[in-house]
Amino acid sequence: MFVRPLTLLLTAAALAAPVAAQDRFDGPERIVALGDVHGDFAQFVAILRQAGLVDQKQRWIGGRAHLVQTGDVPDRGPDSRKVMDLLMALAPQAEKAGGRVHPLIGNHEAMNILGDLRYVAPGEYQAFTTSGSAGLRDRAYAVLADSTRQSDSAYRESWNAAHPLGWVEHRLAFEGKGKYGEWIRRNNAVVKIGRFLFLHGGISPAYRDIPIADLNRRIRTALEPGAAPAEVAIAEDSLGPLWYRGLATVDEAALAGHVDSVLAAFGVSHIVIGHTITPGAILPRHGGKVIMIDVGMSAAYGGPAAALIVEGTEVFALHRGHRLPLPLEGGVVDYLQRAAALDPPASRLRQYLETLEAAPR
Repeated sequence: MFVRPLTLLLTAAALAAPVAAQDRFDGPERIVALGDVHGDFAQFVAILRQAGLVDQKQRWIGGRAHLVQTGDVPDRGPDSRKVMDLLMALAPQAEKAGGRVHPLIGNHEAMNILGDLRYVAPGEYQAFTTSGSAGLRDRAYAVLADSTRQSDSAYRESWNAAHPLGWVEHRLAFEGKGKYGEWIRRNNAVVKIGRFLFLHGGISPAYRDIPIADLNRRIRTALEPGAAPAEVAIAEDSLGPLWYRGLATVDEAALAGHVDSVLAAFGVSHIVIGHTITPGAILPRHGGKVIMIDVGMSAAYGGPAAALIVEGTEVFALHRGHRLPLPLEGGVVDYLQRAAALDPPASRLRQYLETLEAAPR
């Protein structure tokens, strides 16, 4: 467990209890679902435009569509702040048009709130710097650094390296009443839209029988300042909704019964997840009962701009600007080959298919 840093610069005022957001919706005319963004604003905007959700000025033009982003906006890339700001700006625009924006909580949103900063990219701190950042870091050093070593120049250099300019502002934004911390806590971790269940990691057997509203309430509570260790546990549990990878990685035959039980428990036909990177395209598993949408779109992974599109009873992958029918009952290799034909040479998807073709049969 990672303990929230002792940023004494923050107010100790208690926050109100987490607000319950609507987490069940009838099937809209159109759903566009995107996986992990990881700080890549350019790719994020590219797929929104390709999906017809925003114009050249990044204003909502998606009408009554529902946009689902399954979490992991921050970390690994420099422009997390810009992505979050755009999601915030689009939400009221979409709702005014009769649509919705659903930014879900992923494990990296939780990590940033809880103080696990291992994957914060340098550019993410730089995005928070101002002309006053050096002075603010000096004040933080006086409060947070080991008082017995503050006159040690080598120690100060090491401390500065671990707390670059913008670090204080970044923590203020994610902790306490910070802008991004409060926004994340208002979001859902799990949402049901028509016959689809969306979340970041997956539903493990340990969480199968917990209703959506309770899962969301518990995760919001886990991210509240001052949450008890027992409350925080769900946000760090490898079997929890933010971290579980079994739906993406366990042998399909071995997990078939569990997948069917999740569908029945939540009253859906499909579970859509991010978190675990596909070979480079939207990927159905379990005969389309599970759909993986983390294609590694960020520069950190070099994947394509891609999205899942649901229009009535039709389900597509939007891959590099092209709509490909998503096979939900077999034919996955043929679909992947069509997607790979749109890729540049030596793409991750092309390499994956070459491995499949070379495997003994």
